[in-house]
Amino acid sequence: MDLTLLYRGPLASCDYDCGYCPFAKRRDTPGQLSADRAALDRFTRWAVGQRADRLSVLFTPWGEGLVRSWYRRALVELSHQPHIRRVAIQTNLSGRTDWLAAADRECVALWCTYHPGQTRYDRFLTRTRELTDLGVRFSVGVVGLPEHLDHARRLRADLPPHVYLWVNAAEGRTYTDPEAATWTALDPLFPYSRNPHPSAGLPCRTGESVLSVDGDGTVRRCHFVRTELGNLYDGSYRRDPAPRPCPLAVCDCHIGYVHLESLPLYDVFAGGVLERIPARFPHSGGAVPG
Repeated sequence: MDLTLLYRGPLASCDYDCGYCPFAKRRDTPGQLSADRAALDRFTRWAVGQRADRLSVLFTPWGEGLVRSWYRRALVELSHQPHIRRVAIQTNLSGRTDWLAAADRECVALWCTYHPGQTRYDRFLTRTRELTDLGVRFSVGVVGLPEHLDHARRLRADLPPHVYLWVNAAEGRTYTDPEAATWTALDPLFPYSRNPHPSAGLPCRTGESVLSVDGDGTVRRCHFVRTELGNLYDGSYRRDPAPRPCPLAVCDCHIGYVHLESLPLYDVFAGGVLERIPARFPHSGGAVPG
């Protein structure tokens, strides 16, 4: 079967200190980094060695993974496996990009977030141009805070037209219609992020074709539901793969609600669900699903 895995190991350190992130500027001890490396190496060996499923893998670390050599190495290795359709990672793009020359650019992809105030604009833009020159698939996004608006407009103007700029609604923020319209002019898909999606009892691909995995191999339906479904490494996660309605009242994170069957986002992002790249670039001014 086709199986998507969202992997999040114990890494929690980040080189940025964004005020809206609880993991900003955290430092992992050498022991914690060693444990994260061992966990990722174990996951990579499992992913390379298993042949029961065609895999897609998204790394969603709490910290910044690509400043660590073991994440770069894992993406390169996994990208060359014939049974892995896509391997992607969420990143602030603070690290170098030349290592991607060794990856299969048909498989690897990056979900990049620009954090104004944490890095020089020209430095970030240069990194995106390096990705373009390397032929790497990527999307770029910002958090929809008022102080980020001018930065987002500048970024949209400077990015190649084919690169999708997404906007995440800031957690806990209520947007007026004029505010939402301003962000939608930059990202026509912003209406999907604007408000949490009712999800209680609705069908979701998580728990069947999409699973969350932590550093110990514990499998859950997604990052936001703590009920355990088994373990990756002893195969117990396969005991009951079945459609599971969402047990939560709402889903307000893109890596969660993109898998809701009540939303058309698998069609919107066909071929680019993990890296958040739409099948067709959503130009502003057209009809936007609500």
